[in-house]
Amino acid sequence: MSNSTQQTPSATREDTRTLLRTGGGIFFTGIVCGAILFLTGGMGPHGPYNNAGWFTLMVSLCCIPSGGFALILGIAKWFGDRSR
Repeated sequence: MSNSTQQTPSATREDTRTLLRTGGGIFFTGIVCGAILFLTGGMGPHGPYNNAGWFTLMVSLCCIPSGGFALILGIAKWFGDRSR
């Protein structure tokens, strides 16, 4: 009888891959929106100059921290999976 859920010690688990993929995608989206912010006119002393700038600012301010936390958690789980 073989157990299909048994993995080798160096195999990355599915939840770890999901965290890395999702966290990386969200974090990358925030970085791209931050770059687009400066392409749409940049920042003034009171914030972005247009509506597209405000939108990209809000998206990047939401995506960078949440994606960063998910990415850090995924990296920590990946190191934990490697040590098993």
